[in-house]
Amino acid sequence: MKVLLINTFDRSGGAAVACNRLLQALHKEGVDAKLLAQEQTHPDPLVVPAGEAGKASKNAFGRFLLDRLEVYFQEKDKSVRFAFSPAHIGADISRHPAVLEADILHLHWVQFGFLSIDSLKKLIQLGKPIVWTLHDMWAFTGGCHYSGDCKNYLSHCHTCPYLKRPGPKDLSWKIFEQKIELFGRGQIHFVTCSQWLAGQAKESALLKNFPVTAIPNPINIEKFSSKNKIAARRHTRLPEGKELILFGAMNTKDSRKGFTYLKDALQLLKNTFPKTADDVELVIFGKTDPEMLAGLPFPVNNRGQVQSEAELVYLYNACDITVLPSLQDNLPNVVMESMACCTPVVAFDTSGLPEMVQHNRNGYLAQPRSADDLAQGIYQTLYQSSTQLLQAHARQKVIDCYSESKVAGQYRQVYKSFL
Repeated sequence: MKVLLINTFDRSGGAAVACNRLLQALHKEGVDAKLLAQEQTHPDPLVVPAGEAGKASKNAFGRFLLDRLEVYFQEKDKSVRFAFSPAHIGADISRHPAVLEADILHLHWVQFGFLSIDSLKKLIQLGKPIVWTLHDMWAFTGGCHYSGDCKNYLSHCHTCPYLKRPGPKDLSWKIFEQKIELFGRGQIHFVTCSQWLAGQAKESALLKNFPVTAIPNPINIEKFSSKNKIAARRHTRLPEGKELILFGAMNTKDSRKGFTYLKDALQLLKNTFPKTADDVELVIFGKTDPEMLAGLPFPVNNRGQVQSEAELVYLYNACDITVLPSLQDNLPNVVMESMACCTPVVAFDTSGLPEMVQHNRNGYLAQPRSADDLAQGIYQTLYQSSTQLLQAHARQKVIDCYSESKVAGQYRQVYKSFL
């Protein structure tokens, strides 16, 4: 059984990280699996580029620009620029040797100019079994990756809130029509990383008649594990006598990640609990800018983009809690990584987060969009909860649900159901 995972990037972004971890997990379990990405950025014998080195990079960048250009002229404003993908530009990989020799094609996140809707049609026409792991909502919407409060995908997308001129037959309506035709061409087994996303997919007009299985992302629990906190702080050059709060995301400016709520919560924390004024510092990693960090009430340690998993492990271990106030999220790697390192998480009680964070057991779930409750959760987790119990339960949750062997075994069952 040869399985080909297909993802836009080999390492960059949350979906790529999750896809690569699944690749490694499957390989350890004896599955003949490879990853096809539009270009290879890191040496790995299990990764196959879609085209020749150099040429593939130029072609990928060109497709990305054209894909974004269509959105640029129709977007509501620049804040939604990367939240909507039309997928009208893409590469034809249907004759790629890795595709032709595979028994099962396993799609992951394929937007930003890699696979268009026409590209997907050509893969379906090959007649091979297709598994598609959804890392967001794009497959069953008219173009958005997360719908927010919009529920049009339950019937038919139109009047899209991401567009400058929403209407009955706007771009989202056209894309939805194209997907109706796409999904009428073959059988696909959809997998979602969270039960929450599985529920959304099963209710959607596009996927309600397809099989949908919820299987979480895996993580290497030997690599992401507990270390001595003092040693971790010395390694990361973080202060030893402070309570450290961690916030991280690929792009911390993404409004969906809720940084504005964290900012308000930190101000409330300082105002409500004066003892925190000289006791707390914030640690941030991910793409950000100085403007975003201006006016924070506590000192900030900005680590920028952290590429090394080993450095991430030290960062999680150095901090006392991780806060991720996402407004809508699937199964965030940050939460899983933090818990694997025995660092409790404070998050909003929404979308896939309650499946990971168990309130007052391995972290704290705050009322969605409530900076007050978020501040209370941060204070309680730092000062009023049993640290050792929270840490132990956080780690155990990851071992029980997200270990490589457990997740790879679930995927093997899906593959076998096809063959």
